[in-house]
Amino acid sequence: QVHLVESGGGLVQAGGSLRLSCAASAIMFSFDAMGWYRQAPGKQREFVAQITTGGTTNYADSVKGRFTISRDGAKNTIYLQVNSLKPEDTAVYLCHAKSYAFTDYWGQGTQVTVSS
Repeated sequence: QVHLVESGGGLVQAGGSLRLSCAASAIMFSFDAMGWYRQAPGKQREFVAQITTGGTTNYADSVKGRFTISRDGAKNTIYLQVNSLKPEDTAVYLCHAKSYAFTDYWGQGTQVTVSS
């Protein structure tokens, strides 16, 4: 069983920054890709960012230029640096991993709240 554990969320003022972390219980290069999604109250879960095994990154248009995804293979951990936060970024941020067998794994999430 794969476990993903997020950390780093919190309450921050608009314009502020946070660094989210997601530690995987399995070797990260056993996944096809890892990334982040977010879900705000009353809204559907939405894609935020992804990094593939080959290092290719993808971002939602709404976060391009403000968020950066990275990884540390030695720690089986991915990160999401979130800068220039806006109130509309408020959500639970969930770590996601996709195996080569197309199995999806999810973490429990970390809350990010941005005050105006």
